[in-house]
Amino acid sequence: MREVQQPSHGPAAALLRLPPPIPELLLQPPLFALRPQQPHCPPVFSGGARRLRLRVSVAAPTQVSSAADCNADEVFDAGSPPPFGLADIRAAIPKHCWVKDPWRSMSYVLRDVVVVLGLAAAAARIDSWLVWPLYWAAQGTMFWALFVLGHDCGHGSFSNNPNLNSVVGHILHSSILVPYHGWRISHRTHHQNHGNVDKDESWHPLPEGLYRSLNSATRMLRFKLPFPMLAYPFYLWSRSPGKSGSHFHPSSDLFQPNESKDVMTSTACWLAMAALLAGLTFLMGPLQMLKLYFVPYWIFVMWLDFVTYLHHHGHDDKLPWYRGKEWSYLRGGLTTLDRDYGWINNIHHDIGTHVIHHLFPQIPHYHLIEATEAAKPVLGKYYKEPAKSGPFPLHLLGDLTRSLRRDHYVSDTGDVVYYQTDPNINR
Repeated sequence: MREVQQPSHGPAAALLRLPPPIPELLLQPPLFALRPQQPHCPPVFSGGARRLRLRVSVAAPTQVSSAADCNADEVFDAGSPPPFGLADIRAAIPKHCWVKDPWRSMSYVLRDVVVVLGLAAAAARIDSWLVWPLYWAAQGTMFWALFVLGHDCGHGSFSNNPNLNSVVGHILHSSILVPYHGWRISHRTHHQNHGNVDKDESWHPLPEGLYRSLNSATRMLRFKLPFPMLAYPFYLWSRSPGKSGSHFHPSSDLFQPNESKDVMTSTACWLAMAALLAGLTFLMGPLQMLKLYFVPYWIFVMWLDFVTYLHHHGHDDKLPWYRGKEWSYLRGGLTTLDRDYGWINNIHHDIGTHVIHHLFPQIPHYHLIEATEAAKPVLGKYYKEPAKSGPFPLHLLGDLTRSLRRDHYVSDTGDVVYYQTDPNINR
């Protein structure tokens, strides 16, 4: 067969080089286009599988939006990676919010100590059973306020002087039977690993296998009121289910070998306070010490468990917990919650303003509100606005009871997990 030669130039060659005809329909402007969510909006997930949802919409130029600008009709997933970083949040916070004023910090200590001593003196002088319940509520709340100031010392947000932080922290925490360094180190672990199922230290979820292994008495103590609100002293001695060690023992796996001297110092201070209380009990009598100190102490414990639990539980929408590569310091911190405590906000030093505190614990408590307001535009929907409280935060009792009824365990597997409910525990 003879090969046909193709023309290499001239009109015939030009015709052969033309592209094939384009259908007329394809030349019309598109009526719609598939467009993914805005680049800065979190991807939307459905159920257990992660599926990026595409929207059908009129074609428009691509726009960059912040987390706050996501369309209201989109389903927001708090477990999706945020479109911002810690540096973005830090840049939004005014520089003066990072300044630690030791004189201002000490003024709060002086205020609280004067109130504590004044309440005790007034209650002892009046010595009326009509007054004692009011004293217990007020003094227990003030013990909690002392703890929060010691907590600031532990974070280094009290001042830039480590020695001042340590001295004040020991005095405040030992006075309410908290081992300062033992708590400080474990609380640092909590901040560094919050939201991590395997490594978090405070009010972390139980994997299902561990939960199923607990006997009924242990489950009741963890999930049935009032027992979870009395847990703190027992946690100091033996930690949470599935973990071992004590905040008082330098060989506990909570601590590194180079921290043993700190732990022993705090334990010695705790023992000194226990001895002082024993001496006062001998001099004043058990009933008087029960009224003056030990009942307020347990009110303080309830405040501590109540507030710290609600920092991390009880939101209307379930919040994620992470494992492995899905966890990051930022994503874990964003699952914390701010809470409004009404009149108590000022008394307990705005510890309910907790999201920014968790991300940047170096910020003094007296700058947390301003720092939070500055960061909100960056955080967008990742910030969960707290419900406003009346004079007293009675509305939070509903959040607490609802969470204890539904938030029992998480799956043994999976890198992004949510609390599941054991229906049998509520019967």
